Amino acid sequence: MYFSDFGFDDDLMDGIDAMGYETATPVQEQVIPHIIAGRDIIAAAQTGTGKTAAFLLPLLHKLLTGPHDDHSVNAMIIVPTRELAVQITQALEGIAYYTSISFISVYGGTGGALFASERKALETGVDIVICTPGRMISHLNMGYVKLGGLRYLVLDEADRMLDMGFYEDIIKIISYLPGQRQNLLFSATMPPAIRKLANTILVNPAEINIAISKPPEQIAQGVFYVYEPQKIPLVKHILQQKEFASVLVFCSSKLSVRKLYDELKRSRFPVGNIQSDLEQEQREQVLLDFKSKKLKILVATDILSRGIDIEDIDLVINYDVPHDGEDYIHRIGRTARAATKGTAYTFVTDKEQFKFSKIEKLLGKEVPRQQVPEQFGAAPMPGAAADNKPKKKYRKKKFTK
Repeated sequence: MYFSDFGFDDDLMDGIDAMGYETATPVQEQVIPHIIAGRDIIAAAQTGTGKTAAFLLPLLHKLLTGPHDDHSVNAMIIVPTRELAVQITQALEGIAYYTSISFISVYGGTGGALFASERKALETGVDIVICTPGRMISHLNMGYVKLGGLRYLVLDEADRMLDMGFYEDIIKIISYLPGQRQNLLFSATMPPAIRKLANTILVNPAEINIAISKPPEQIAQGVFYVYEPQKIPLVKHILQQKEFASVLVFCSSKLSVRKLYDELKRSRFPVGNIQSDLEQEQREQVLLDFKSKKLKILVATDILSRGIDIEDIDLVINYDVPHDGEDYIHRIGRTARAATKGTAYTFVTDKEQFKFSKIEKLLGKEVPRQQVPEQFGAAPMPGAAADNKPKKKYRKKKFTK
């Protein structure tokens, strides 16, 4: 289906054409007509399916062609992380370039000047606000946010917001909104908590399901069974085997991020890192350098598993086993986007084997095992006991600094 078939506003179509968009993805084909028709939506789609445009395009069309209040917030998009807020804002900058739509992103970690500009927009009126829950509540608590004309509410990555403990914050924000509005809920998974939230805020929603909980087929997955001291040498070995255009390494803690980043930096790899200890300005600069290929390798915590929009990442490494299967899918979904191919490797220590077996159960298949190079010594076998440690002699010989 072509975007020209939806009957979008002419100025909006100019932006779509300028962005080079021609044909809609499956989630866009299914979601856009329901949104234009005014129905509430609950949609499940894996990462990289085009769901951001699936709600942005019809929202922009309705704001351009229907009534809206110049002195109020007209649409609110709530997201779990500042990175996702930035990503959506950047998408809006391109799509809405030829329109008169105003928008602002509202998220924490910024200075007083930005807070003041956020306040001005929320106080005087803006068409679209993209916000994280905590920052929006900070503004709402001060009593100046104009919401009387709000007609559209979007909850993006709703499952992630609930995982991060934002349920009560979301309910509080909704309590400030007009009762008559269109609600759009997007989630990668549909656990019971999401169903509960949907039943609370949605009215007779259209339900869309696109390939839930399955990674794209074009991702070549592999697993290395390793001991903890083998991880950093193995990362270096993989990075030296071929010239990768863009590599994303996910760690489960900021401590692991800093340790791996320091080691790769010492080995003169073009690497950056993103974790919660960095200031927002630093994080945005690192991400910009990664997108522009000044940095070919980015080491990050799960803060980026859903908040990065780069289509040519050709390798993802799970330095630690993700918390659960859904996190695994979102991590490796950063590669093989826009119909390209990609590779995803996961390092599994003896202590993490049971956790990874649950991920394989969700996938419905075993991930192909990769051979740890002999120079790194013996590696644990699949099914090794959780307390199976490498011999003390081996650890001293191979990995003391």
